[in-house]
Amino acid sequence: MANPLRREVRQLYKNLLYLGREYPQGADYFRERLNCAFMKNKDVTDPKEIRKLVDCGEVVIKELGTLYYLREYRTMKKRFYEEELLGLLNIGRPID
Repeated sequence: MANPLRREVRQLYKNLLYLGREYPQGADYFRERLNCAFMKNKDVTDPKEIRKLVDCGEVVIKELGTLYYLREYRTMKKRFYEEELLGLLNIGRPID
């Protein structure tokens, strides 16, 4: 593997490993799947094929970012509407 591509592949692995810490099914599950995916393609030597695989990995990074953003959005929405609903029902407020 050419040196610049090797660096890109290692950086992609590190980025995915870092993002996998917050994966909904657990970091260990994500790490196992990530390791299997990289080991499956360890014998690829064609630079064009490596570039194609790295690009696929970049798409996965974007998808993970979207997944985490949606999870955060849902949590914020739930908190907001829960407080609004409690306010409408006068639950949790002292009665004057």
